[in-house]
Amino acid sequence: MAEAEDAEVTMKAFSAMWKVMDIVANGSTNPQPYIGFFSLVLRPARVPSTSRFLNPYVVCFIVVASVVILAVTIALLIYFLAFDQKSYFYHSSFQILNVKYSNQLNSPGTQEYRTLSGRIESMITKTFKESNLRNQFIRAHVVKLRQEGNGVIADVVMKFKFTRNNNGASMKSRIESVLHQTLSNSGNLEINPSTEITCKTQHAIGSYLINTCCGAHPDLITLSEERILGGTKTEEGDWPWQVSLQTGNVHHCGGILISSMWILTAAHCFRSQSNPRQWTATFGVSITFPKQRRRVRTILIHNNYNPATHENDIAAIQLDEGINFTKNIHRVCLPEATQNIPPGSPAYVTGWGSREFGGNTVSDLQQARVRIISNDVCNAPTSYNGAVLPGMLCAGLPQGGVDACRGDSGGPLVQEDSRRLWFLVGIVSWGDQCGLPDKPGVYTRVTAYRDWITEKTGI
Repeated sequence: MAEAEDAEVTMKAFSAMWKVMDIVANGSTNPQPYIGFFSLVLRPARVPSTSRFLNPYVVCFIVVASVVILAVTIALLIYFLAFDQKSYFYHSSFQILNVKYSNQLNSPGTQEYRTLSGRIESMITKTFKESNLRNQFIRAHVVKLRQEGNGVIADVVMKFKFTRNNNGASMKSRIESVLHQTLSNSGNLEINPSTEITCKTQHAIGSYLINTCCGAHPDLITLSEERILGGTKTEEGDWPWQVSLQTGNVHHCGGILISSMWILTAAHCFRSQSNPRQWTATFGVSITFPKQRRRVRTILIHNNYNPATHENDIAAIQLDEGINFTKNIHRVCLPEATQNIPPGSPAYVTGWGSREFGGNTVSDLQQARVRIISNDVCNAPTSYNGAVLPGMLCAGLPQGGVDACRGDSGGPLVQEDSRRLWFLVGIVSWGDQCGLPDKPGVYTRVTAYRDWITEKTGI
């Protein structure tokens, strides 16, 4: 029924439309009845009318707000393009013409390596600080010294900061121009002035440094000028060589990554369990949620380890599969056997050990800043009374309170050199309780076992 009524209404509407159109076409003077019906059928419901004019205060507010937003947008765009700076990284190989290559330049731990690298870095820094790029230059770092014939090639990375509206190619040309003009007159270092540079992404430079350099801290990977250390809890990547050695997925000892396949630790960690198949190694600041995990293939304990005297408390662990180096997981530098470790110099010990004697281990990596203590002081009657042997090293504070503790065994004691590379100088070994005055932590002195490490690991 409803459909029939709708159809009838529709027909009437069309009829009315035709009549209206006929009236208009033929000039009828009285179309009103039809128009009224047409309006009744087709016109939608009346919508309440609104004012044609907005409140002038509202109009003013909208205009002002639009102008402010536009001005802020333009200002941000100008700042972003003209003032905001972006880091640019460059790699180059410098040929040192008047220095003969020697085996002492093989290792970053030798004084010869440090001296030559420091001279090259100082020369490059001086070059740019005296140029029109003084405000853009950040830092230079010698990544590696290698042999070419009888001479030396220095692989160097450099960091600059330019505004984003600068063209990368033009910046590269400016840098090369400065180098070509000044390197040929570089004092007592004769350097090939035909050096060319290659622009690299930060990710590429980071990967290069991680896989080429040992002992790289995050500020070195980014070639940053800032140094941030302190507190007790560490951030991911602060100590990328730290290892947790576990049995049954429970932390037992610390360890130190010295290559993608080898870890150093303390021999006493294996007095109760020396079967490699029972051990795993995890990497990252958390032992609860590690970043990587590897099984242990081989445990090599020093043949002359003496549990009674703690002498020769060192072991090398070979992993079943190599570690993938990342910015947060990579190796520490090993010192040369002749490296000097002066008393009073600062060092850092890290681990998941308890915070007090008799306490429980923690789940997040902790750090402590200590100072090297001479063996003579450490062997005083009020201290260890002669128990510290030449292959050992003491570190702590005279008043106590800062020390390694249970669960830190086998972990690293490291020092930073003048070029911001970190070197392993000690392995947590033993001590009288934890943090007592005049009873500092005693560590295996790594320099004394440098030849043993090379014999067992090839490193």
